[in-house]
Amino acid sequence: MSVPASLQRNLALPAIAAPMFLVSGPEMVIAACRAGMIGSFPAPNARTSADLEDWIGQIEAALAETPQAAPWAINLVVHPSNDRFPADLECVVRHKVPLVITALGSPTRVIDAVHSYGGLVFADVNSVGFARKAAAAGVDGLVLVAAGAGGHTGQTAGFAFVEEVRQFWSGPIVLGGAISTGQAIRAAEVLGADLAYLGTSLIACEESLAAPDYKDMVVAAGAEDIVPSKGITGVTANWLRLSLVAAGYDPANMPEDKQPNFENAQDDAKAWKNVWSAGQGVGAVRAAEPLGAIVERLKSEYAAACSLPRFAAKE
Repeated sequence: MSVPASLQRNLALPAIAAPMFLVSGPEMVIAACRAGMIGSFPAPNARTSADLEDWIGQIEAALAETPQAAPWAINLVVHPSNDRFPADLECVVRHKVPLVITALGSPTRVIDAVHSYGGLVFADVNSVGFARKAAAAGVDGLVLVAAGAGGHTGQTAGFAFVEEVRQFWSGPIVLGGAISTGQAIRAAEVLGADLAYLGTSLIACEESLAAPDYKDMVVAAGAEDIVPSKGITGVTANWLRLSLVAAGYDPANMPEDKQPNFENAQDDAKAWKNVWSAGQGVGAVRAAEPLGAIVERLKSEYAAACSLPRFAAKE
């Protein structure tokens, strides 16, 4: 594993609880870290930068009482239209957040600030081209968002994505995209990734901020219920078909000419309020349950996958 030792501390699984818009909050981060996964949340989930300060304080206080907890991370939207970025970054630096995951743009504006206190920067990328740019910018790790991922997704299959990025990048790789089981976490490692990115499998956990109807829809859904579209945010994302229908959209005729704009996170929140995202791994989610119980099952599945005998050809 090429992941820095600071991120391996107390890891029970080589995995990150992915930051999910309007889903991940302090309770979810704390539960993930206590269960042995790296917990994370997107900064815009806190309504204001002042709320972000409070959220970080909650996480720090809870994890200080749990020495065996895994590290945690915050996801910063670095798109030029995000007017909250400067204040959010100041908050991150003030609290010396151990891992910052950038999304929707170049990580350049984050790297020096986070490195100044010894923090790490991983860039969320959804193409090989963006991975090259992030690597050249000087990030510490790459989060490869492959086809099938929930939220803002990629178009490249994980099998191809990791292989091509490994040709020019020897540092930490996190792979996301339809990873919802312990077997899939192990498969990500076999492909050459160091950590897996799990989002959809955690949406229905008890600590999630997701609405009850959203959790119910995730539990009931399968891969065929996922619709990719730019029509909600201007960036291709995977959506639950029934939530699109309920919001008045025709999943077969989505408005694909929408342009991205993250100037006001709360305006963006309105777009996501009743149109809900999930990845193609949604079929593995069968119940709403505590995050700790989910991680225990993942650990069991992962251990079983690690012990599988290698294929031996007949002589």
